[in-house]
Amino acid sequence: MRNEDADVKLVYSMPESLVDRPNHYCPGCGHGIIHKLLTQAIDELEIREKTIFIAPVGCSVLAYFYIDVDGCEAAHGRAPAVATGLKRVHKDKVIISYQGDGDLLAIGTAETIHAANRGENITVIFVNNAIYGMTGGQMAPTSLASQKTKTSPYGRDPADVGQPIRACELLNTLEAPVFIERCAVNNVKNILKTRKAIKKVVQNQVLNIGYSFVEILSMCPTGWGMTPQRAVEWIDEAMIPYYPLGNFRKKESDHV
Repeated sequence: MRNEDADVKLVYSMPESLVDRPNHYCPGCGHGIIHKLLTQAIDELEIREKTIFIAPVGCSVLAYFYIDVDGCEAAHGRAPAVATGLKRVHKDKVIISYQGDGDLLAIGTAETIHAANRGENITVIFVNNAIYGMTGGQMAPTSLASQKTKTSPYGRDPADVGQPIRACELLNTLEAPVFIERCAVNNVKNILKTRKAIKKVVQNQVLNIGYSFVEILSMCPTGWGMTPQRAVEWIDEAMIPYYPLGNFRKKESDHV
């Protein structure tokens, strides 16, 4: 923007809560998109100074380098338990648990279900890329039937290891959650819907409405052994038919 263009106004820029630095994610990974959407919500709600971000073991573990808020590390799968403790002690803070599928639905299954069942006033962002991305591409609880991974080279066999777990449908059987939605970041239309859902789950906590959960289908080209373009297509072709997008629960408050 030239100095002489006094009438030109900046209408789009990088979120203030997003750190301006190169990221470590693989080309085509969806984490970077999700980081941007989350920091946009934090900026719009003006909560950066009172937000505490929790990322346990997984590809999300280095998210602290990119999101300019206070952070608290959690052991693998224990982010909902840590979030519960932080929120109960610091009721004025906004606690965001940012987890992958291997973390949230494997070692952290109990923490996930019980925090939701108690209706803890926290925000959970669940990144579902159907694989263990950080540790080399092993089968995750969300890996699809027949999906080939490092630990299922012939494809996932449901008769042996069970069907992929649908987190939104599972949590929707509980009474306490106030918001449950599944989104994706594989195209512009889905990204815009995901942005709206992320802002909603954060805003719910600001308004003390209760436990809010958003699942985001995300690309993992390296783990899947695909090009970035093919990974985008695979979400439409394989993941969305099994993990349908949409809202499963939306309880409103008198404040909304």
